[in-house]
Amino acid sequence: MKGFFILGLFAGPLYLAQTQAQDTLKIHEIESVNFTRRLPVSKEIINVEKDLGNRNLGQDLPILLKNQTSVISTSDAGNGIGYTGLRIRGVGGNGINVMMNGIPYNDSESQGTFFVNVPDLTSSASQIIIQRGVGTSSNGVSAFGASVNVISKNPEEKFYIKSDNSYGSFNTYKYSAEIGSGKFWKDRLSLMGRYTHIHSDGYIDRAFSDLNSYNFTALFEENRTKIRLMAFGGKEKTYQAWNGIDKATWETNPKFNYSGAIYDANWENIIGFYDNETDNYRQNHYQLLWEQELNDRWNMETTFHYTKGKGYYENYKQDAKFSKYNLPNIFQTGTEIKRSDFIRKKWLDNDFYGVVSTLYGKFENLDLNFGLVGNQYYGRHFGNVTGVYFPQIDEHEYYRNNSLKNEAAGFAKFIVTKNRFEFFGDLQLRNISYNTKILLQGDDEGQNLDKKWTFFNPKAGINYKIEAGKIFISAAVAHREPNRDDLFANPETEAEKLYDFEAGIEKRMGDFSFTGNIYYMNYANQLVLSGQINNIGEFIRVNSGRSYRLGLELGALAKLSAKWNISGNLTLSKNENINFRYETDEGIVEVGDTPISFSPATIANLSVNFTPNNKLSLSLNNQYIGRQFLDNTNNPDFRLDDYFLTDLNMKYSVPFKRTVIDFKLLINNILNQKYINNGYVYDGPVYFSQAGTNFLFGVSVHILGSNYK
Repeated sequence: MKGFFILGLFAGPLYLAQTQAQDTLKIHEIESVNFTRRLPVSKEIINVEKDLGNRNLGQDLPILLKNQTSVISTSDAGNGIGYTGLRIRGVGGNGINVMMNGIPYNDSESQGTFFVNVPDLTSSASQIIIQRGVGTSSNGVSAFGASVNVISKNPEEKFYIKSDNSYGSFNTYKYSAEIGSGKFWKDRLSLMGRYTHIHSDGYIDRAFSDLNSYNFTALFEENRTKIRLMAFGGKEKTYQAWNGIDKATWETNPKFNYSGAIYDANWENIIGFYDNETDNYRQNHYQLLWEQELNDRWNMETTFHYTKGKGYYENYKQDAKFSKYNLPNIFQTGTEIKRSDFIRKKWLDNDFYGVVSTLYGKFENLDLNFGLVGNQYYGRHFGNVTGVYFPQIDEHEYYRNNSLKNEAAGFAKFIVTKNRFEFFGDLQLRNISYNTKILLQGDDEGQNLDKKWTFFNPKAGINYKIEAGKIFISAAVAHREPNRDDLFANPETEAEKLYDFEAGIEKRMGDFSFTGNIYYMNYANQLVLSGQINNIGEFIRVNSGRSYRLGLELGALAKLSAKWNISGNLTLSKNENINFRYETDEGIVEVGDTPISFSPATIANLSVNFTPNNKLSLSLNNQYIGRQFLDNTNNPDFRLDDYFLTDLNMKYSVPFKRTVIDFKLLINNILNQKYINNGYVYDGPVYFSQAGTNFLFGVSVHILGSNYK
């Protein structure tokens, strides 16, 4: 089957230019998207409704993107709901610059992307733009593997009501309601609102998720002015599943979850589990986007944004010292008690706000793009404990530290057209300051740091137009500052530097489209995943010195007939640390050239789609992921086996006069493969189990108002 699968890739996807240009389903093309289409970089522009809508039954965005080029998706709970992540070209979420309408979504301090905080984000999006490699200058931290920009959809022009509901394995269910006003007030204003609730018990024991999300959008349009006001966000409660399990447990009881375990007095046997070992967080986003056509040549886009986040994770801490939590020992009947059980909560209360403004100029043979960015992040970290057996200890605060991060950046881009050539240039200057201060000293919590970085990031490229396509080359330099965890582990952690070289082709030939590109990403002080995690399940990173990623990415789409099409993509890569060395208790160990962690040499996807009529569609999606390592030591004991997955997706539509009912079925891992796509190292390999065969069944009802024709 694998042989057929690999051969089929060359008859099959990356739909890039062809699919997004057609069937746009009322997509709103902001100027930045139009500009992005012409850039000499490796990219995919995904039409969310057309390309992801049939599979959007409750799983998170990283899972829905798992069949895109060079993408690997992960799930702590094992079934794609709750804490999920993605890697592109082997680079994890800390190295992927995620934006929402051009506004940074990565957490400013950790640089992580926590999609669990914005459940059902896909239902509010019109397009998702993935630029692999450095891409072009954008907002937020530099892209060291890719950038992902989620573009929100606009309200529709006509009144409608829509409901999406689903149920599936592991008691997973989703219900959502959406309503759009259509245009009113002399066709100048339109409104849209959505609410979604998602629940799942999770594949892993107790790894439940209770997720709520909302989206409200108001669009004002008059003459040359467009103003969008958006408020969206979510509230999540998830039982922790970030500990994983050792190899022996995975082989005998893959669903086991150590989180919340309570042991006997000898710490030998588990006697129960704490039922509220949970992560709790609320995040609200507010964006005001103003698009102004100044004249026939100049347009301006300005966005004011504010994100509020607040929440905590809770743990049962057994037999802990009073002194660990800045508490005095307790005396009872003349006996000094030094240890007890506690309920610990670690809090994060943060604010992120700023403005992004971009000016576009369009002339006969010249396109210009100037941008200014100013953002500030203010985070408050604190923790408290409550005594299990001593009620007088109630919400005692034992540490507090604050962080302030400022960013100011500016960029200038241009595209010059000369006959069949398009010359692209991009200059970005970025300044960052980061300050953390301890207000209440806790047990190894926080540090006093004051860091500053200034980065100059130039990029250049050339497009050469061919019939129904183009050939491109590009070169880029990018820098990226270390995150909070990097600096706390080692205050001398150095910023990363990347030289990225790309060359590719995009070509359409009737019912066949093809893309291909080669890349060479040369790093200095790349922060690679060490294979270890910290106490909240986040991967620890270390500077690896010199390293590189060299790869070939291919994609194709072939329309075989009016009913059949086949699509696929293939990534072949080599990802190496050069003269890698790491520190142990015995000293420095040098292991020479080693594979970079979590970077398989082969990633491939193949999809076969059958549409016998305008009511029924079926698709079979296959994915192959090659072997990868949990750390950078090239130790075969820490290697994950390759795996092959097949998913089946079906949709049947029943249209009425003004109502359309869609029945959707998604069966994941229909071959019931037992596989691992994520883990870490702790006295041996630790795995995050993934579910075998599982399903989601959904019913969508779309009611059109009487003003539809």
